[in-house]
Amino acid sequence: MRRILTILALALSASLQASVPSGSISDFIDDEMPASGAPGLVYAVVTDGELAEAGARGVIKAGGDDALTPDTPFIIGSVSKSFTALAVMQLVEAGKVELDAELSQDLTEFSGSPSSAITIRQLLSHTSGFSTYQGNVSHNNVEGGDDVLAHQAAQIAKLSPDSAPGTKWEYSNNNYKLLGRLIEVVSGQDFQSYVKANILEPVGMTNSFVADGKSHDGMAIGHRPWFGSKRPLSDTKTHRGSAPQGGTIASANDLALYMQMMMNGEDDVLSAEGKAAMMSPASDVSPFYGLGWFIDTEQGTVSHSGSSPGFEALATMVPSQNKGVVVLVNAGSGIGFGETIQLRNGVTARAIGLDYAGEASRFWQKAMFIGLALLPVVYLLCMAWAWRQRAKLRAKSGAFGQFSLWFPLLTTIVAAGFIVFVVPKFFGASMATIRLFQPDTGLILPAAAVLGVLWAVFRLGVAYSGKAKAN
Repeated sequence: MRRILTILALALSASLQASVPSGSISDFIDDEMPASGAPGLVYAVVTDGELAEAGARGVIKAGGDDALTPDTPFIIGSVSKSFTALAVMQLVEAGKVELDAELSQDLTEFSGSPSSAITIRQLLSHTSGFSTYQGNVSHNNVEGGDDVLAHQAAQIAKLSPDSAPGTKWEYSNNNYKLLGRLIEVVSGQDFQSYVKANILEPVGMTNSFVADGKSHDGMAIGHRPWFGSKRPLSDTKTHRGSAPQGGTIASANDLALYMQMMMNGEDDVLSAEGKAAMMSPASDVSPFYGLGWFIDTEQGTVSHSGSSPGFEALATMVPSQNKGVVVLVNAGSGIGFGETIQLRNGVTARAIGLDYAGEASRFWQKAMFIGLALLPVVYLLCMAWAWRQRAKLRAKSGAFGQFSLWFPLLTTIVAAGFIVFVVPKFFGASMATIRLFQPDTGLILPAAAVLGVLWAVFRLGVAYSGKAKAN
């Protein structure tokens, strides 16, 4: 799934172009929110370093009466990476971490491992060599106790990076899982406690916390796509294992404070120099990503999108103008249908004066989803047709007849393998992760694979059972 996020984040600067959008934020939300299917949205705007505007629309849970407010906590997905990066930079400035030291210097489980030479800077800037797929394949494996980050680090230590460290940029959650564990080892505190004491509390983020394995009253409830609609999550527990890469829970107003801190040019939770380094390209290999933030040097923006099951977020700053905006939505996007990208980008553009002409047509995405959804139905109809035409199937003989009976089995097995093993890699995720983020797509993909093979087997069974009776 995180290849999609990466593409969306990289496309932000390209999509926020053309003409400056007109109309108020409120009017735009009224026009755009129904198409997104999102039950709720909150936003906060920073102008001249101060909270200039904040708003909320919709409800905590679809069908409920509890209204969202700018103080309602949302899971902010990968915007959380900037918090993890900030924590690492604090430890760097405290002399406890060296940016260009090898990971194995602090995490002993990496001594002698295939990824032992990866540096802290490479983890921060997504140039470690770990792939998007490697970072997402275990994204749903987020249960665990206090030692879940240690367990995840030990598992990642067994992996070989997909490319040589420092040679390629590729977004990977593995990088920030390891940074979360690094923070624990170096600070002597669990990740949640460190971030709370050293970032959330000093910044004044009173309606924010880090995923701790518990459910919290008053949080927005996430909603996942379900065949053109949105269904609320039944399990509202936060997950400790996702904390470093996507498990910060924050309100829009609190994130406004966070952005103010990042742009104030002062030495506070981090030095002004350290903040500037975070919001600058990390290296020649990472010209559009700093340390926890995407960078657009042409537009002068620093941003990060976020996606967690049932939630999507976008935080954008223009540091040179001391302005920024955060948009939080309690819904995940479907494929073509119920996407929230135009909603988030449109609010962002209006809030800080970026050019934006809207998203391109989603016709092909919608066509692909409809085609996938209809494929299992087509196979069921083909089974019915095979039964009705059983006499013709049973009459097939000779080499050509046998070929026409068996060839569909071969093609459907190949197609099933493609759907189950190859298609998920286009999403940069495992099938389990797809089910976690997009349960409708996670249902129709294996259904199409299985029913295709069943149709071919059923067809053979019809043909040869008749031949056996005839003999």
